Amino acid sequence: MASAILTFRVSPFFGINPKLKPRFRAERLASGDDNLSVYSVNGGAGSVMEEKEKKGSFLNGGNGRLKPRIEQKMVKKRVCEELEVLWDDGYGTKTVKDYLIAAEEMIKPDGGPPRWFCPVECSQPINDSPLLLFLPGLDGVGMGLILHHKALGKVFKVQCLHIPVQDRTPFEGLVKLVEEAIRLEHASRPNTPIYLVGDSFGGCLALAVAARNPTIDLVLILANPATSFGRSQLQPLFPILEAFPDGLHVTIPYLLSLVMGEPVKMATVGIQGRLSPMQKIEQLSGNLTALLPLLSGMANIIPKETLVWKLKLLKTASAYTNSRLHAVKAEVLVLASDKDNMLPSRDEAQRLINSLSNCKVRRFKDNGHTLLLEDSLNLLTIIKGTCKYRHSKKHDFIVDFVPPSMSEFKYAFDEVAGYIRFASGSAMFSTMEDGKIVQGLAGVPNEGPVLLVGYHMLMGLELSCLIEAFLREKKIMVRGIAHPELFWGKLQSSSNEFAFSDWVKVMGALPVTANYLFKALSTKSHVLLYPGGAREALHYKGEEYKLFWPEQPEFVRMAARFGATIVPFGTVGEDDIAELVLDYNDWMKIPVINERIKESIRDGIRIRSLPVYFGFGFPYECVLSYIRNNNKKLAYLQLHSLICRDETDGEVGNQQLFIPGMLPKIPGRFYYLFGKPIKLKGREDLTKNREDANDLYLQVKSEVEQCIDYLLKKREEDPYRSIIDRTIYGALYSSVDQVPAFKP
Repeated sequence: MASAILTFRVSPFFGINPKLKPRFRAERLASGDDNLSVYSVNGGAGSVMEEKEKKGSFLNGGNGRLKPRIEQKMVKKRVCEELEVLWDDGYGTKTVKDYLIAAEEMIKPDGGPPRWFCPVECSQPINDSPLLLFLPGLDGVGMGLILHHKALGKVFKVQCLHIPVQDRTPFEGLVKLVEEAIRLEHASRPNTPIYLVGDSFGGCLALAVAARNPTIDLVLILANPATSFGRSQLQPLFPILEAFPDGLHVTIPYLLSLVMGEPVKMATVGIQGRLSPMQKIEQLSGNLTALLPLLSGMANIIPKETLVWKLKLLKTASAYTNSRLHAVKAEVLVLASDKDNMLPSRDEAQRLINSLSNCKVRRFKDNGHTLLLEDSLNLLTIIKGTCKYRHSKKHDFIVDFVPPSMSEFKYAFDEVAGYIRFASGSAMFSTMEDGKIVQGLAGVPNEGPVLLVGYHMLMGLELSCLIEAFLREKKIMVRGIAHPELFWGKLQSSSNEFAFSDWVKVMGALPVTANYLFKALSTKSHVLLYPGGAREALHYKGEEYKLFWPEQPEFVRMAARFGATIVPFGTVGEDDIAELVLDYNDWMKIPVINERIKESIRDGIRIRSLPVYFGFGFPYECVLSYIRNNNKKLAYLQLHSLICRDETDGEVGNQQLFIPGMLPKIPGRFYYLFGKPIKLKGREDLTKNREDANDLYLQVKSEVEQCIDYLLKKREEDPYRSIIDRTIYGALYSSVDQVPAFKP
């Protein structure tokens, strides 16, 4: 789709005299998109408040045995039903160059007041999307999200605040403008959160509005908020600007561009990670050459008089907001740049964590002050990875899940998991219904619900390659059942950088609870389940390829309840990648280290009984009776609490979490074999007959072991088991993903 940049004009009396109708003018600078959408409401609120909240669809109860109220309420229309896997989020198609061109058009004086507008690329969000208000930084243009418009516009109703260059509205006036917008939206949809994305000065504005409206459900995304303005390292230079000669003020924008942002990171936007180093350098050089002349336009965006006014406004905003931080009850996510040369954003992020009651931080070590205009991550990816995207009071990993986009797929499996993918050279095999083994995933059903049940290799090394293969080959999102430590424990908060635990959520992981397994199967998802859990992934020396499954067959009965298809699978290759040299027993023999492990275990989240297996220690019929007799939404949560406290499943549920000591090897290869699908449609009898369910459970376990044995034997026949042979083949004939393996 060809790009289009639009500017919006509103009558200067609009928002002041309610009897006057708004006047819009849109100028198309580049043709190619006829979908023009402009939103504006008297007083600054967006017209996105017109739609009423829609009720979600209900599950019909399947076979009629189990129809709890929670089952009806939880299966609302999901985002993934309207947004396909690997959708185009447009990230990288817009750059700072587009921002500067758009800003030049939007700053033309019209005498109008601050106003809201909707960028053309944000005009068609999915149903029931929450409202997102963008509050700009020092420039006031409102186009600071231009790199993220297309992605955010798919799942949010985006409205951007435009503050004209000559406008001199005081800070409290801007606060009231934003306040009126959120109150109108809240009155229309009181149960839906409202998002405020504040960039620098906009961060102060967002916090001030949140402090004045503690009863409204707000989610604040703050990029290098200017609450630290009083401690800016440039503070001594600001008084000099007032005395700066008019003839030299054109140099100020160049100085500001170097101080506020990282030019190299700005120019890196849109350069693909898969390019060779030489190609990246050539593109970077070209982007920088095209960008630098455009920086002169900053003199028009922020002329001297406006700059002096904005700096005074920043000082007022910072003081106003800091005095009210104690009143902020909203959910806050702070995005802080380590190389911010204008504000001490890294230190300020830590201060805000300590000052706010509900605050998370994500740091970006290579970015400058203009984080949202620099090469980093898509803002939507950050929102998803920190579990901030939701449609109601609480985030739901099923209803609120946004499928990964193509840019997320490329970044996750090239940059984050690129090494393990290259080193392992995974070979996938599956079994057709007639028992024939074929290379690829053709034997795995495309239609859900499907429950993939298999062996967990050391440290879960096989996970990224498995998820990537299903996305690449079948465009299927596999929802993995993961340890709660990744969601709520120290692991997800030990580092403030956007790291592995965040990417796990972007790629569809679910907390290991009965509630979420129930929801995933009820929505016909492909679910990845490891009965051995952490006990297999953190096994001891000499235990590779050995299953540690509990005795209860509850996942079989859960699958039968929904008529799911169980696909047993085995994976091998951990012994080709690394050698386990220090397991839990070895660590506990080392002084000091053993105490730290014990302390970490005490403070961590324990799974006394993996709640995905319905009814550990409880007869399944009692579980059904409990749900029927407790026709409330909390029934499942109360039951889950009871199940979690059971301690009857031994070492599987009481596995100690630790990081094993490993020595890397010259990489061999990972092999996956998905066994013959076991269809449970029409087998509702398994939910009552524990003996038959146990027999099927043992069959699944046996087939997983057979898959492992088959792969261990057949991998000896693979001529490309070594990374050296695979690399040579890939360089001569095809990509690494297409290197052949043994003949099944």
